[in-house]
Amino acid sequence: MPFTTLYVAKEYDVIAPDGSEIRLLPELNGGSMAHITLRPNQVSYPVTHKTVEEIWYVLSGEGEMWRKNGNQESITRLKPGCSLTIPLGTHFQFRNLLSQPLEMVLITMPPWPGADEAVSVPGYWPTDE
Repeated sequence: MPFTTLYVAKEYDVIAPDGSEIRLLPELNGGSMAHITLRPNQVSYPVTHKTVEEIWYVLSGEGEMWRKNGNQESITRLKPGCSLTIPLGTHFQFRNLLSQPLEMVLITMPPWPGADEAVSVPGYWPTDE
């Protein structure tokens, strides 16, 4: 496999099923990486994944992440330096609490297979829909 070097693009590549902006970063056989932006005061759509797990790292902004898996449920404050996991089967939703973008990097294992990977679930916070 050849070396890959990418820089975060100014324009997003795709809008994720949860409503966030995705800028694609390198991918290997075991996982993929992306830069994610949630616009000011935006609330994501709640989803769960069919086959992937993720690790997230907050770069800038502040927000909250709701996660639920079985009997375990929590809300985590998102701020720069925070990292968290989204194990397979976890329902999750996140929101931006500030008037500046909430920016994060995430790693998906295995690599993201496509838009039909995410399934809508009941959420914690109301959304615009």
